[in-house]
Amino acid sequence: MSARPIDTAMVLAAGFGKRMLPLTEKVPKPMVKVDGISLIDRVLDRLRDAGVKRAVVNVHYLGDVLVRHLASRMSPTIEISDERDAILDTGGGVVRALPLLGDAPFFLVNSDTIWIEGATPNLPRLAAAFDDAKMDALLLLAPAAGAVGYGGPGDFSMNPEGLLAKRGEREVAPFVYAGAAILHPWLFRDAPRGAFSLLRSFEKAESNGRLFGLRLDGIWMHVGTPDAIRDAEDAIRRRAE
Repeated sequence: MSARPIDTAMVLAAGFGKRMLPLTEKVPKPMVKVDGISLIDRVLDRLRDAGVKRAVVNVHYLGDVLVRHLASRMSPTIEISDERDAILDTGGGVVRALPLLGDAPFFLVNSDTIWIEGATPNLPRLAAAFDDAKMDALLLLAPAAGAVGYGGPGDFSMNPEGLLAKRGEREVAPFVYAGAAILHPWLFRDAPRGAFSLLRSFEKAESNGRLFGLRLDGIWMHVGTPDAIRDAEDAIRRRAE
């Protein structure tokens, strides 16, 4: 298992949010609100509750707006990985932030991921399941069939031990990546500089037999459009009743 508690996270918040227009004309997608709370504050609150002390947030589109918003947060402590000079994609964004993240495993969470917790909070479950003796990456996975607002073919299949296999072309997979993971920095050893997708790093871990998954406990919601926000709010309110 991981030798020490995971108290550092990276939050991916540099995207353009084009599918969320017109809501993202003046604010970045992470600041779009769902049921009165911004997406990124939901993520940061979850990380705080999971014991994270420090969160590195990357910024690009409307970065000044997001930096001002984050300045008011007390916990976790926020550090900015500034990408306003370049578009680095998800993998390139992590590589730029590595000097801030340190040499221990860290949470990686998409700033727009949202779910309704089940019986046990998912980020602590992820931390408890992470074993750096055999894992480079542990992904939180949601059943594709039960996800709110998701109609895609899924991302991964998972064996009983949690080992993942990426969906093949023209195949359907039962699980979708829920936008949260624990990664070890050594996954990015020899990674390219500049822009590249995090999927490339996941494929590297899979080829080495070190890509694992954990099934989400609860309901995952895909919030990619304004209509999807309404669906997510309806799900949240039904769960609260």
